[in-house]
Amino acid sequence: MIMSTSRRKIEHLELCAASPVESRKVGPGFKDVMLVHRALPEMDMDNIDLSVNFLEKNMNAPFMIASITGGHPDTTPVNAALAEAAEELGIGIGVGSQRAAIEDPSQEESFSVVRDKAPSAFVYGNIGAAQIREYGVEGVEKIIEMIDADAIAVHLNFLQEAIQPEGDRDASGALEVIKDICSLAVPVIIKETGAGISHEDALLLKDTGVSAIDVGGVGGTSWSGVEVYRARERKDTESELIGELFWDFGIPTVPSIVECSVFLPVIATGGLRTGLDIAKSIALGASVASAALPFVEPALKGKDEVICSIQNMLNELKVAMFLCGCKNVKDLHLAPTVISGWTREYLELRGFNVKDLALRSKNTDFQRV
Repeated sequence: MIMSTSRRKIEHLELCAASPVESRKVGPGFKDVMLVHRALPEMDMDNIDLSVNFLEKNMNAPFMIASITGGHPDTTPVNAALAEAAEELGIGIGVGSQRAAIEDPSQEESFSVVRDKAPSAFVYGNIGAAQIREYGVEGVEKIIEMIDADAIAVHLNFLQEAIQPEGDRDASGALEVIKDICSLAVPVIIKETGAGISHEDALLLKDTGVSAIDVGGVGGTSWSGVEVYRARERKDTESELIGELFWDFGIPTVPSIVECSVFLPVIATGGLRTGLDIAKSIALGASVASAALPFVEPALKGKDEVICSIQNMLNELKVAMFLCGCKNVKDLHLAPTVISGWTREYLELRGFNVKDLALRSKNTDFQRV
């Protein structure tokens, strides 16, 4: 079991770096979102303030490096590069699932290196909901201590678990164990891993006492797709066919951001590739945005490549804010935003009045009908 989990982690990283693992036919929905242009922004772009306070931690920009890796010796330099970039840029960072380090303490360095290299950054830990039942609150406390985490993310990856032959398909009691760990001293983030979170589930999660929701919507890395490659390698035809069928299954990122408008901080993850995507996410209701896949290849080359990639996105974010007349992130939360196409149709069928987003100002708020 120890070797299986560790080996799986390096396989995932290698596949994400070398194979097309993103959603094939379903995008995150950003093409259906338009920020209303202000021809007279009446501001100096150089004075735009990107800083935010997220879960009681100050960050220089509303962006985080989403959970990528850890759990194998070869992932240590990757996490080191990512952490160094996060520290230098003053943004947040998450680690991959720490399950491997619980099973095999020799893997702890691949995770603890993140805090070593990013002593002042917002760092969050990571464990699957399916594993909390096995390790209990004490196990979660251990992984928090492992990286001196500012928060703990509990990932919901039941789509991936359903396809993995070694997956844990028992999702019963997940809400109860999530409620149990909400008593811990650090905030609890619930994180989907590529299939999105519905309004119904967001309300259930809010009732458990979680501190934030990471939508992890369709449009970025498909972990069903990743499992297709693994199944193909071991000649597991049944798992490969199921993975192919569910490659794009779930709620895309944009509608999931709106679905999760339940008066909790929201992290927009899933297919964000530009600063304009970040701006749209925040205008739709996200507190911060995050991405993982775009930084896998740069991280294999070193921290400077990661910094360059993220800085480009933050520069694009500033341009987007300037053209919308938003001098800070608070202004961006109130920027008029038009949703069209399939995304509008989906949201309206789900009971959301998207017209409120298009017409809002500082004196209005967006709510579900």
